[in-house]
Amino acid sequence: MLRHVSETTAAVWVETDAPCAVTVTAGDLTARADTFTVHGHHYALCEVEGLRPGQALEYGVLLDDAPVWPEPDSPHPPSVLRALDHEAPQRLLFGSCRTPTDHSPTAVMRYGVDMLRAHALRLAADRRDADTGAAPAEPTALLLIGDQVYADEIQSPMRAYLAERRARTPDGGVRPPDDEVVFFDEYAELYRQAWSDPDIRWLLSTVPTLMLFDDHDIRDDWNTSGTWRREIERNRWWRPRVTSGLGSYWVYQHLGNLSPGARAGDPVWRALTAGGGDGGAVLDDFAWRAHSEPDSYVWSHRHDFGRSRVLMVDTRCGRDVADDRARSMLGGPGSRWLDASMTGDVDHLVLASTLPFLLPSGIHYLEAWNEAVCAGAWGERMRGLGEKLRQEMDLEHWPAFGRSFSAVSETVREVAAGGRGAPPASVLFLGGDVHFSYLARAAPRGRGAAASGTVIAQLVCSPVCNWLPPTMRRMMWVAARAVTGLLCRTMARLAGVRAPALRWSLDKGPWYDNALATLTLDGRAASVRWEHSPVVPAALRTVPGLSTRPRVRELATRRLTP
Repeated sequence: MLRHVSETTAAVWVETDAPCAVTVTAGDLTARADTFTVHGHHYALCEVEGLRPGQALEYGVLLDDAPVWPEPDSPHPPSVLRALDHEAPQRLLFGSCRTPTDHSPTAVMRYGVDMLRAHALRLAADRRDADTGAAPAEPTALLLIGDQVYADEIQSPMRAYLAERRARTPDGGVRPPDDEVVFFDEYAELYRQAWSDPDIRWLLSTVPTLMLFDDHDIRDDWNTSGTWRREIERNRWWRPRVTSGLGSYWVYQHLGNLSPGARAGDPVWRALTAGGGDGGAVLDDFAWRAHSEPDSYVWSHRHDFGRSRVLMVDTRCGRDVADDRARSMLGGPGSRWLDASMTGDVDHLVLASTLPFLLPSGIHYLEAWNEAVCAGAWGERMRGLGEKLRQEMDLEHWPAFGRSFSAVSETVREVAAGGRGAPPASVLFLGGDVHFSYLARAAPRGRGAAASGTVIAQLVCSPVCNWLPPTMRRMMWVAARAVTGLLCRTMARLAGVRAPALRWSLDKGPWYDNALATLTLDGRAASVRWEHSPVVPAALRTVPGLSTRPRVRELATRRLTP
């Protein structure tokens, strides 16, 4: 997989089936690294140095000097390393929530078209057709912002793997659920199945990718509340589950997010690559500490694209949920990191969190009301009912962490008003998770609001491949209506919830189809385009067993800045 890329470097992440030396060759540039081992699995990260800004080079991978990539007779164009060009327009492709499928008509009818595969097929075709060997407007980077894998909603091949593995491997008295991933070996297979589709594998090898986890990477509603944590910890399988989930996330997703400097300073990287056998115990100790002491590690990461700043914000592991009256979405270190990173003197400030910051009004006030009730606003007797509703209805997004929502909103006001440097052209929130997509436009509320012209907007793209069943779509449609927003706002005010520092409304959407979005940043200009692949059920049913090749169509386009 092609991961972190700068103006002069490109990181290639590799998993191998045995310890070896990994070499990446690109033109006359070479990078070499020995594998490190975790629970019997072998990985390497090769940093290609010496690239020129905007330079594109085909590359290959060798294991112990034997060529293994590109694969012989591959139908895909060569994989390419492309260094960042900060002077060029930046095209950031983003989305969340992808269930791997076999792309058959049955799978498409249940989950929709896999938009990651659809984009891979289109990019491959564009590269074949381009005289230079590269499409002129392909993504600068791919931002996968949550639920890259579903550890608690597995597909048939993964169920078969779990049954076979657990039949021959003692579980040590853990008694794991039959249909959920628990151990590191199982997570490794979950990632293999999610990313080994040939088209997906090629896409990840040739487009720089940055990632964030959400709940299903670990478990549905992960860290919803203190009560949730106490209840889940009663299960014997929870400690190996969260340890394996966070450890595998660090290896498969987080490691590749790190710049060379950040990687060199990461204690986990230093420990695993110091040599000396299997690092499974090291990774397990780190992962358990990251769970039990969330302040011990900051998972968020920052990236600069031209004069724009992208902040990939952890909204899951760093949470402080011990006290319902003092909840924090980001925890102490995460809050300080985000506050220090939110400054002006950039063209665009982009905050990507797996959870939308600005939800439709009805959902926002429902979650804010619920947090207040759980904290005792309507008396002690109502707190238990509030917690039950919180868990059953997944009321655990940004507005369910009122102090954090208010703090970030005030910081956005300050940035837009020029209080932290020259105001950016836009402050943009990217989000996923909710399984519908939309654009919401926002502005500071009340007198003294910023007059700098900074655009504030929420861009949501979800799901990539896991669309909502019809009943859930109808429920979300009702939740997004204005009358629902008015009712929930009244409830929230009766529970003592104050009006937020920002006001916003939906400008486009919601859409419930699978989609990927492209955010284009070109100087002070910003625009966004959502794309989907319409499904024609009758056509799918007429060709049993056919794996269709989807076509990508525009869903909506909006210019964000004047």
